[in-house]
Amino acid sequence: MKSRTLLDKEQIKLILDRLCFQIIEEFDSPDELCFLGLQPRGVLLSGRLQERLKALSPEEEYRFGELDITFHRDDFRRREKPLTPQSTRIPFNIENKTVILVDDVLYTGRTIRAGMDALMDFGRPKSVQLLVLVDRRFKRQLPIEANYAGKRIDSIDAEKVRVEWLEQEGEDKVVLYNTEENG
Repeated sequence: MKSRTLLDKEQIKLILDRLCFQIIEEFDSPDELCFLGLQPRGVLLSGRLQERLKALSPEEEYRFGELDITFHRDDFRRREKPLTPQSTRIPFNIENKTVILVDDVLYTGRTIRAGMDALMDFGRPKSVQLLVLVDRRFKRQLPIEANYAGKRIDSIDAEKVRVEWLEQEGEDKVVLYNTEENG
C-alpha cells in the first residue's frame, strides 16, 4: 500500500494554531461555546485544541467534552464485528451554547450526522458547528460542511486519509494511503 505524508508535525502545529486563532476571533467569549470531540479520533484532536487554546489565551476557560456516537451510526448493525462503545463526557450544559463538534477527518458526512443525532440527546444548542483537521471534499453523501478545516484535500475512493497522533501511533502526521493493490 503506497502512502504519502500530507501533513507533518510542524504543519499540524501551525494548522492547530490557525484554527485556534479563528475560534478566538470568531467568539467574543468562551462562555458562549463548547467543544465536543467525537469518539474516538476527534477526542485526540480536541485535546490538542484545548492545549493550544490554553497556551494562546491562558486567561480564558474553554469547555471541552467527549461524545460517543456508536449507537447513532447508520451502519451500527451492518458491521461484521460489533462496535465497542466509547465514553461520553459532557460536564457542562449545552443549552443555548454554540457547540463545536471536533473530528479528525470529514469524508462522507455520516459520522458527523451521527454526532448531531447523539448531541440532541443532551439538549438544544444555540448552533452546531464543525471543526476538522482534514476535509476530504467531493465525496460527501450528506449535505455537511466544516466551518473550520485544517486542510482541504481532493482524493479518490481508493485513498484513505489517516491522522496519526504521537500518543497512539508514535508521531503526529496525516498520511494518504492508496488502498489499490497495484497503486
